[in-house]
Amino acid sequence: MTEAQNTPSHDNILILDFGSQVTQLIARRLRESGVYCEIWPFNQADEGRVKAFNPRGIILSGGPRSTLEKGAPSAPDVVFELGVPVFGICYGQQTMVKQLGGSVEGEKSREFGRAFVNVLEDSEITAGIWEKGASEQVWMSHGDHVAALPDGFEVVAKSDGAPYAFIADNARKFYGVQFHPEVMHTLHGRELLKNFTHNVCGCKGKWTMASFRARQIAKIREQVGDAKVVCGLSGGVDSSVTAVLIHEAIGDQLTCIYVDTGLMRAGESEQVVDLFHNNYNIPLIHEDASEKFLGGLEGISEPEIKRRLIGAMFIDVFEMCAKRVGGAKFLAQGTLYPDVIESVSFAGGPSATIKSHHNVGGLPDKMDMELIEPMRELFKDEVRALGRELGMPEAFIRRHPFPGPGLAIRIPGEITQEKIEVLRKADTIYLDEIEKAGLYDKIWQAFAVLLPVKTVGVMGDGRTYDHVCALRAVTSTDGMTADYYPYEHEFLGRVATRIINEVHGINRVVYDITSKPPGTIEWE
Repeated sequence: MTEAQNTPSHDNILILDFGSQVTQLIARRLRESGVYCEIWPFNQADEGRVKAFNPRGIILSGGPRSTLEKGAPSAPDVVFELGVPVFGICYGQQTMVKQLGGSVEGEKSREFGRAFVNVLEDSEITAGIWEKGASEQVWMSHGDHVAALPDGFEVVAKSDGAPYAFIADNARKFYGVQFHPEVMHTLHGRELLKNFTHNVCGCKGKWTMASFRARQIAKIREQVGDAKVVCGLSGGVDSSVTAVLIHEAIGDQLTCIYVDTGLMRAGESEQVVDLFHNNYNIPLIHEDASEKFLGGLEGISEPEIKRRLIGAMFIDVFEMCAKRVGGAKFLAQGTLYPDVIESVSFAGGPSATIKSHHNVGGLPDKMDMELIEPMRELFKDEVRALGRELGMPEAFIRRHPFPGPGLAIRIPGEITQEKIEVLRKADTIYLDEIEKAGLYDKIWQAFAVLLPVKTVGVMGDGRTYDHVCALRAVTSTDGMTADYYPYEHEFLGRVATRIINEVHGINRVVYDITSKPPGTIEWE
């Protein structure tokens, strides 16, 4: 049972996912306006489950399929029979039209990217935002488009490639748009969605971090009772906020386990121990397993083998530490909502799953514990907001993401203690300069990479033959897509000079300007 079902004090909006790459943005926009929502695969919305969720409205997402294909996805009948407002976006509009008696035609007038719609009529969704007769910028991504409307619908706006770019059945409160209001390139898209949730559906916008905190504390206490809980601390935002929230709920029934793999950033272990053991007085097991990890990685250079070995060693060490707690019944994880969404196939088959996330399965099966995942309904920025609500230090809340395998995947090739120390020093200098320049909070993630390449250099009167250091910095909202951060050349020059002068073993610095896709944020 979801948190929303247990707490009817706030309004719920249901988002049915047809596979769009930007479905998560719909949820983010709704949450920003104080409306609780959940994303479900379209084929997991049976009548009983939908009615139990008690949504004030339903949004149908976009998707990569065509409604003209045989076996194309469609919305469950309950969507149109429940008596609540429905808002179809792109594919969601097309399947709504087809299911209600209209028609869709194929790729005669495709539109991708920025487009403009001409506003023909007023509607509850456009009230106070778009004026009749205006031309408004939107973002399109479609081949098919609606060709004929079902009974009861009228045209609100049209574009060059979509004669029914915005349609409305005001009596039933069914609406459909061919464009994507959730993306920032649709000007006023956020306001259009808010009009749907607040004006059309009657949501009050009462979903806040304060209310979420109170509900989760009550839920944790009910789930745990007087049992013991163990929580793995990585030092990152997700696990840290998870631990503090659970400790607030059950106190010393929680024991945190911090495994020092020897692959952490400079000073990280000391910071984690100080915050959780000394400041919060949370029972903490600090296990220095650096020799085990470095020994296990000796001679290994293939990235996936590195990851698997680190994961297996981590489980062994964590399980050993958990046994010291004695009788722990629950395992706490910092699973977030994007982890859950990405681990579920919208089409119902494993081939369509985006990825299997390390927090969604695996460790719990081996350890035979029940899971506590209080963050699994939150996005990353919401976790940070909850951390602030809990009064956690800003230095922890604002930290950039750090991968589970640590520095091992920022050293392509074989791992050695010498390489780790060289990379730590370079990474520390890089992040220090970012902080000094006031850029840290403008960047999603920044780090240094020690390349398995040596180049010739000249220092003083001597020849050097040392490593190349690559710098990486990206902007993103959720890590699913990213672009490189456009530093000033003066900044890059200053960082490169410091690294080469202060870190023995590096004589050349380069900057990675690859976006995601086609690259990934990390190098391995």
